Amino acid sequence: MPDIDITASDRHEYAVTIAADDGTRTEHRVRVPESLLEQLGLAATQEPLLVRASMLYLLEREPASSVLPSFGLDDIARYFPDYPTEIGNWI
Repeated sequence: MPDIDITASDRHEYAVTIAADDGTRTEHRVRVPESLLEQLGLAATQEPLLVRASMLYLLEREPASSVLPSFGLDDIARYFPDYPTEIGNWI
């Protein structure tokens, strides 16, 4: 399983580094829309949990090198329509 490091970089924004099992590292800037938190019934304090779960969700579907370098969590549903339902079940 890859190592995922999440650091808050701004309000509702996180720097995410993924260290894959093969030794590669990728860096990502992830935004958490407040509307998604509301939709999932999550508090702002749960944002890091949502970011981690979302990155794991993506890594089950594509390699870390394919994950966009900068995106909002609400963008995931454009590529994976089941994301909002699935991520709600994960959390």
